[in-house]
Amino acid sequence: MSQHSPNLIRRLTDDGSVLSKSESKVARFVLDNAHDVVSMRISDLARRSQVSEPTVIRFCRAIGFEGFQAFKLQLAQQLGSGGVYAQFAVDDNDTVQDLRNKVFDSTVGKLIAVRDELDPIALERAINFIGRAKRVEFYGFGASGSVAADAQHKFFRLQVSSAAYTDPHIQHMSAISLGRDDVVVAISQSGQTLALLQSVRLAMQAGATVIGLAPRDTALSQECTIAIHVNMEEDEQAFAPVSSRIAHLVVIDVLATGVALKRKPALEDHLHRLDTSQRVLRRGRVVRSKSSSKESN
Repeated sequence: MSQHSPNLIRRLTDDGSVLSKSESKVARFVLDNAHDVVSMRISDLARRSQVSEPTVIRFCRAIGFEGFQAFKLQLAQQLGSGGVYAQFAVDDNDTVQDLRNKVFDSTVGKLIAVRDELDPIALERAINFIGRAKRVEFYGFGASGSVAADAQHKFFRLQVSSAAYTDPHIQHMSAISLGRDDVVVAISQSGQTLALLQSVRLAMQAGATVIGLAPRDTALSQECTIAIHVNMEEDEQAFAPVSSRIAHLVVIDVLATGVALKRKPALEDHLHRLDTSQRVLRRGRVVRSKSSSKESN
């Protein structure tokens, strides 16, 4: 990444390229023993990491701290917020309980890292543009396509004229039909999908505002009008949880909640009637089920 992440654990994971071999040994030890490190002296950490004390100091400075105490304070705060997580790894001897804990702990930890890096100003701008938009279109492929469909459902409930497209040809047709009062929300786990970038460029040429949900320093985040950085690299292990999809869903929830709050006075009656109609449908299913059961008897 081009700058230090505000999330310390993300920083330790992502700043490997700026750390020396000895400093990386300290980073790995901290990641594996975060709770113990909080109570260690600098000499303890140096000995346990098998490096010198000056190396520990250089490590702290390399990841953005003036010294060891400032580093420990940030680490303690991260632990207190629940933002420390271990790398996901499945062992052949793992029980179902182990798998449950690993999947949840890894996903929750990564979500907190994404939360800490989200720019509130970018989020507020996106909420304002969506709230004023005449039409909102959601674009995505693959796993991001399912996020786009979920987003369309959420904003449809808020009386926002919206659509979700996962086919590149339809995306292109949609993009060229948009105008200055319209918004595209482009969702990508890689930020590099060529077909999506082409649709985004067409939408911007048509005058639409494009909100990009993608990692920092990717083509999508650099080309869109408003970049919401969802910095999450998928683990290449076959069994690793797909946390980036979950992160995108949560960011969509943030945007939808923001729009709902801005539209609250006009939405209250609509949402009440919507909830009532859904309850009637659910009761209707139960009644039909019971009646069908009687007929079969």
